[in-house]
Amino acid sequence: MKIDDIIRVIEEIAPLDLQEDFDNSGLQVGDRNAEATGALLCTDVTEAVVDEAIEKGLNLVISHHPLLFFGLKHITGQDARQRIVAKALKHDIAIYSSHTAMDSAWGGVSFRTAEKLGLTNIEVLSHQQGKFVKIAVFVPDADANRVAQAMFDAGAGHIGDYDSCCYRLKGEGTFRALPGANPYVGKIDELHVEPETRVEVIVKASLKSAVVRAMLAAHPYEEPAFDIVPLANSSRYAGLGVIGEIKPQNCIDFLKHIKEVLHLGAVRYSGDADRMVSRVALCGGAGYEFVDDAVAGGADLYLTGDMKYHQMMEASERIIIADFGHYESEQFTKEIFYDAIQKKIPNFAAYYAEKEKNPINYL
Repeated sequence: MKIDDIIRVIEEIAPLDLQEDFDNSGLQVGDRNAEATGALLCTDVTEAVVDEAIEKGLNLVISHHPLLFFGLKHITGQDARQRIVAKALKHDIAIYSSHTAMDSAWGGVSFRTAEKLGLTNIEVLSHQQGKFVKIAVFVPDADANRVAQAMFDAGAGHIGDYDSCCYRLKGEGTFRALPGANPYVGKIDELHVEPETRVEVIVKASLKSAVVRAMLAAHPYEEPAFDIVPLANSSRYAGLGVIGEIKPQNCIDFLKHIKEVLHLGAVRYSGDADRMVSRVALCGGAGYEFVDDAVAGGADLYLTGDMKYHQMMEASERIIIADFGHYESEQFTKEIFYDAIQKKIPNFAAYYAEKEKNPINYL
């Protein structure tokens, strides 16, 4: 079993193209082609976690938060990150992080917490946008099916719960082959008119190059004409945060339920706690920026972490706000890693980090 095999399992549910532009998800340290001896699962990569991996003989650490969120200019042991990188390299330990990729994945961080709290009819709160392009190519009528299928096979044409999606429009293409050309149809120095089909497909931006290569390989023309257009479409199944429903209940009762189920030391809240709540929005991590989405989605209560005083005060005029802590809101990410690995590779050794702890304490 290679480390890359384990990484592929994680990326099946949280592909790296889902990560935000500011993020650094993915392999942080190590050789993905090395044999995997086992994985240690955690939220944050600390020196204690790496020491535990060494003690257990595991050469892969899978975390939620990236170790190398910002670049390193030196590795001289002057801070924890430098020491962690040096120790990981010395002991051949690979470190992989699935941060906003797992945040944005269907069934990811916020989904897992919402399920723990009993939310139903769960949907994405803030849908991801700008991750798609449209590829339109002009093909001789007789070759349209073959070229379209080649693009489908490379990953094009997926829209929601459907695949093999494309739009076709028949027309005429004209061209004149110049000396030195090797035309599929037509003759040198003669204007040629060819019945053609315009084939349009939607493609994940990360798959654009692969789809274009497949299209060019299948296309009969020496110089195919095609367009690539960036799209602002949102993804139904990818984005940050979730929104769902609960049985109508008093806000305080639900906050007590949150505290009990998630084993919290405290829940900070603001707003009209006497009202009934039946629709709840939730975003793991720091999610203040999605307050407007929660309000627009009809949520009675918005649950997230890292809310500041003035943010809570302003937002509470429109919705009940509850801050249940950054670490606490992402504590079940390890379960997602574990379940994915056990489902695909049940005999692979994966462990929760025993030496990891919440860096925030409550007195």
